[in-house]
Amino acid sequence: MSTNYSDTRKIDPSKGTHLPDGSPNDGDRIEIGPTLLAMQEWEAAGLTLPNLERMRAFRHKRLTQHIVDREWGGLLMFDPLNIRYATDSTNMQLWNTHNPFRAVLVCADGYMVIWDYKNSPFLSTFNKLVREQRSGADLFYFDRGDKIDIAADVFSKEVRDLIDEHGGGNNRLGMDKGMLHGIRALESQGFTIMDGEECTEKSRSIKGPDEILAMRCASHACEAAVKEMEDAIQVGMSEDEIWAELHRANIARGGEWIETRLLSTGPRTNPWFQECGPRRLNNNEILAFDTDLIGCYGICIDISRTWWIGDEKPRADMIYAMQHAHEHIHTNMAMLKPGVPLRDLTFNGHQLDDQYSKGKYGCRFHGVGLCDEWPLITYSDKHVEGAFDYELEAGMVLCAEALVSPEGGDFSIKLEDQVLVTEDGFENLTKYPFCPHLMGET
Repeated sequence: MSTNYSDTRKIDPSKGTHLPDGSPNDGDRIEIGPTLLAMQEWEAAGLTLPNLERMRAFRHKRLTQHIVDREWGGLLMFDPLNIRYATDSTNMQLWNTHNPFRAVLVCADGYMVIWDYKNSPFLSTFNKLVREQRSGADLFYFDRGDKIDIAADVFSKEVRDLIDEHGGGNNRLGMDKGMLHGIRALESQGFTIMDGEECTEKSRSIKGPDEILAMRCASHACEAAVKEMEDAIQVGMSEDEIWAELHRANIARGGEWIETRLLSTGPRTNPWFQECGPRRLNNNEILAFDTDLIGCYGICIDISRTWWIGDEKPRADMIYAMQHAHEHIHTNMAMLKPGVPLRDLTFNGHQLDDQYSKGKYGCRFHGVGLCDEWPLITYSDKHVEGAFDYELEAGMVLCAEALVSPEGGDFSIKLEDQVLVTEDGFENLTKYPFCPHLMGET
């Protein structure tokens, strides 16, 4: 039987011209996205995929409204994740984090322009909300040498012209992360630089219906990758070898990268934040990890689990610490509902035993979307009055954290679930089970 080229070119030959998320069913397309493996798993799980055009329109409308509300002429973004939020396009994301060659300007009337790598302006053309593709925002020394100021002047004049035409000539310009020469050049054009990072964090903090669908899909894919990592574990494997399984499984589903290397074993789990290395897993040891994973659709799935690897039972102090951590995140997430002051999440809820106080995590909750996002909910001893005087809103997604780490001990328990604030409470998006051995169930 002959096979049509149109079938082999498709991402999913069983589907028509478009995939369930509305993107072209074309393996040769520019637009990146989840793989066939992820989509087949989502279909088997009965998940509804997001409509990407609606998701992009929601984000664009939300950003524009935040600009208008602040009475700015526009918002200029250099942060790769803010650019992803605004355009849903990517370009060498990790390289871009330390070589800022991309920029996006959203004007007060919604007109959106991207400055991209000079040889790849086509990477955002799939999104019609991006009205122009340009180049020339690369204002860093490696690329421009001793003549950055010349490039900055050219770039700033382009921004000036765009704001005059699409921002009413308003000199109040939001900016998230700008290079020194660029900021000086924009100020010489008469702009007053406003705190664009505050704007983008607030905009990103509320997820629309399709963003929530995308997060459900990304969460399912992440947990499938975690299961593959768990299934691959053998005594004698190095921490690096175990962590590599999560990377492989994430990329195989269309995920993008992992922000940290937070997997450790045995005594290296205490103190926490030792990143994975060559140490080999022994029989009857704890293994703990934090995914910090940028998965499908660029969505961050940030969950943590701690496992017992061995043929004996874990010690009683390990079981108690695990149960204590489990109680911590579940008691605390039960406080989540619209209208709750963020301050209440700091001072109320479950309190850790004194023996775990010094080694506790840096926060009780944090927002999550395309990465760890606003807000950060600290423990009471780190609370800063006025820093987070806001209330929870429906559509926020928070990670509930627990690090139970005995001072001077030889293990830590790290747990974390990702939780959606709903109209009347919360929904725990994380389904991955807790280790039954450490929970004392076996």
